[in-house]
Amino acid sequence: MLGKLLLLIPLIIIPARNSFTPWAGQDRRAQDVILTPYITDDSRNAPTVIICPGGSYCWLDVKGEGIEVAEWLNEQGVSAFLLQYRTAGFGAYFTRYRYVARGNRHPDMICDVQRAIRYVRENADSLDIDPDKVGVLGFSAGGHLALCSACFSETDYTDLPQGLATVSLRPAFVGAIYPVVTMSGEYAHKRSRRGLLGEWGKRNKAMRDSMSVEKHIPSDCPPVFFVNCKDDPVVDWHNSVLLDEALTEAGIEHTYIQYETGRHGFGVSEVYGTRESRQWKYRFIEWLDQIGF
Repeated sequence: MLGKLLLLIPLIIIPARNSFTPWAGQDRRAQDVILTPYITDDSRNAPTVIICPGGSYCWLDVKGEGIEVAEWLNEQGVSAFLLQYRTAGFGAYFTRYRYVARGNRHPDMICDVQRAIRYVRENADSLDIDPDKVGVLGFSAGGHLALCSACFSETDYTDLPQGLATVSLRPAFVGAIYPVVTMSGEYAHKRSRRGLLGEWGKRNKAMRDSMSVEKHIPSDCPPVFFVNCKDDPVVDWHNSVLLDEALTEAGIEHTYIQYETGRHGFGVSEVYGTRESRQWKYRFIEWLDQIGF
């Protein structure tokens, strides 16, 4: 296990582009949060996707579920912003120091995705994008964060004064690829739960339920696209079934694609996953067109 985790360390990098921190001059605890733009041609007419890589809320797969995704979206005519949000970190994974120190934990992660949405929309003119076409796409735990951005948009976790323009924190659409959904019950992904809620929060039923997105689908939830594989060895495939049932009950427009094979963590790769699961990215682009983006 240690060897596998050490192999992930090189993936936690800052892309060599014009990256910046959206919290500059604001939250001192969030100065390591990085937002990297990948603006496509004709960006004013294209959708814009804020990308949340996965990593169990403990680390981030910046390369496979971040940079490669942004570059692939650009090839499809979609603008992107890669968000390196706060995570618990390797120290919190290997030790239990968050029993006695705060560390990074909820609501830090949702603060970061809300700050990204707000920053992109407030600066839409200078970024040359359409603020009404800004959505969030997440992978694994990042999928959970993307869903949180839709479920909890009425609560401003950033605790910042509004700028000159009042912007909505509600994403225009959400994509969640092999997502973590629930923090409660037998299907919960325990490592993500611990990474998000901390050592004390993971034991608190109210906290677990409060961050189980299937329990908090709002009536104005934006359209949702999500995909998973029945042979996923990391996040139990029933997570997406719970989400599908909750969205259906709430009458929310959504597309759920369940693949038999593909496992987990394949991103936009043409090598990892299976021929079946690698089709998701083309279906996502088609879906964006179908919902008017």
